[in-house]
Amino acid sequence: MKKITLAAACLFLLAACKGPKNDSGNGGNMEKQKEVQTWLDTYNTDWQRYVTASSEAQWKLNTRIVEGDTLTEKEAAAADEAYSKFTGNAEVIEKVRGFLKEKEQLTPLQVRQLNAILYMAGNNPETAGELVKERIDAQNRQTKALFGYRFMLNGKEITPNGIDEALRTETDVKKRLAVWNASKEVGKSLKPGLVELQSLRNRTVQALDYKDYFEYQVSDYGMSSREMTDLCRQLVGEVWPLYRELHTWARYTLAEKYKQPVPQMLPAHWLPNRWGQDWTALVQVEGLNADDSLKTKKPEWIVEQGEAFYVSLGFPKLPASFYEKSDLYPLPAGAAYKKNTHASAWHMDYDKDIRSLMSVEPNSEWWETTLHELGHIYYYMSYSNPEVPLVLRNGANRAYHEAFGTMIGLASMQKPFLQQYKLVPADAQTDETRVLLKEALNYVVLLPWAAGTMTEFEHELYAKNLPADQYNKRWWEIVEKCQGIVPPSARGEEYCDAATKTHINDDPAQYYDYALSGVLLFQFHDHIARNILKQDPHNTNYYGNKEVGKFLSDVMKTGATVDWREDMKKHLGSGISAKPMLDYFEPLMVYLKEQNKGRTHTLPEKFSI
Repeated sequence: MKKITLAAACLFLLAACKGPKNDSGNGGNMEKQKEVQTWLDTYNTDWQRYVTASSEAQWKLNTRIVEGDTLTEKEAAAADEAYSKFTGNAEVIEKVRGFLKEKEQLTPLQVRQLNAILYMAGNNPETAGELVKERIDAQNRQTKALFGYRFMLNGKEITPNGIDEALRTETDVKKRLAVWNASKEVGKSLKPGLVELQSLRNRTVQALDYKDYFEYQVSDYGMSSREMTDLCRQLVGEVWPLYRELHTWARYTLAEKYKQPVPQMLPAHWLPNRWGQDWTALVQVEGLNADDSLKTKKPEWIVEQGEAFYVSLGFPKLPASFYEKSDLYPLPAGAAYKKNTHASAWHMDYDKDIRSLMSVEPNSEWWETTLHELGHIYYYMSYSNPEVPLVLRNGANRAYHEAFGTMIGLASMQKPFLQQYKLVPADAQTDETRVLLKEALNYVVLLPWAAGTMTEFEHELYAKNLPADQYNKRWWEIVEKCQGIVPPSARGEEYCDAATKTHINDDPAQYYDYALSGVLLFQFHDHIARNILKQDPHNTNYYGNKEVGKFLSDVMKTGATVDWREDMKKHLGSGISAKPMLDYFEPLMVYLKEQNKGRTHTLPEKFSI
């Protein structure tokens, strides 16, 4: 996944662009353009120093968490505060607004940069006074509380990887319940911090005339909160008939597996994921199980082969500094410190310093995750070129990054690709329907979680100022409505189950990025499979195809210098649509309806919330 630190907002834009290409095709005033460009050059040069310092401090905070250490937290807070004061400076805001009043005299590229700078200032406006510092301090405390937490099971510490493994493999329902309960205890200690952040996030952006923090984050797409929530509900509605069949299939399949009565809704602890966002572990596909081969490999092999794949497409090798500075593998047993265990890719200075934070182990989940994270890394490298001002070195929209990373993740688990790496036999025979089922339990199941549960909850949290004494009640109401999942037993307000999800704490009000990316990845994958590879979208192998690499590079290298809607039409010939995803899974729908004959569907025929 994309970088998710406390400085995620500041790392969205980084600086040091000297003399970007002068696109004066709009017939603007050359003298005015020169004035603005001089200001941009000076601003960006200074900006890079602040953001790099913030990046380094956040990296240390996330990679070396020591109990009782307050110095690292203070250093991170100081770096973030310095960055915030610089970007949110009242004179900067006034200057940018003044330039934008004469935007018809400027180049489109300059206008994009100015809008980006104003957007970033919205998170740290000087006019918010001490609120910005308070929010930074609160954010750092929350990160430390989340990733420094010791999960305990039966009196012994259990790692997040251990929790995930148990939920994937344990068949004893009582043991599963104990593991699930253990995974939620952290929410108790995180609730006070989330209450504080809810207020501080809203109040800081309101100082620059945003209604609330959700509206602020959505504005990056050029959309209103209503437009985004409508789009997300539309996407959930489009996949709902298929999700409804998957939900029914899962209820009956798990009831049989656990020797329990068929439930009306899915008990949360029955599912192989802490939040019910990924059900792929419910299905094993003979001939496509790479775990047996991967467990004989070293974790380093997975990262090295991931790099080899991108090189085969025509991308350059990773710089040596990537391996020197990244933190890629689990901490050794007995380590005196902890680290953020959530996989992420980092662009420290939006130039040459690229890193990844992972805990790679030799299994298929980390195989897919590694290919995904390296997708972000190569995206960074692609738009780090002289044609793209550094303040615009990001995806055409935030979902683009996830779309390309996840698309490679999808391709990396298809049989021809696995055969390329000899992770499954060359003559492997697979049940293609079960392959589709496994994929749907990942990509289709994600949408009601990402576009539904997470987006609806955070919209209520910020746009509707959800009261703290209703966090858990409302969370589970939304989970049931959007995902058809219920807790094992009543969950009072002493819990804060929403806060157990990393992004609620340190990548807030942006989870719809993953929903949109899930739709985009099937649009791009369908185009690549049909128009470049001339292969069935269900069985592709990108490896070694330089034309695929060129297509990806052409899309990625422009960064955020283009309008994302126009960019989609240019490269795909259409706007955002779930149709390619639904087409991909059409054969599965026929299979599921046959499997579910005579079974009771407990989700409504149509989605509404």
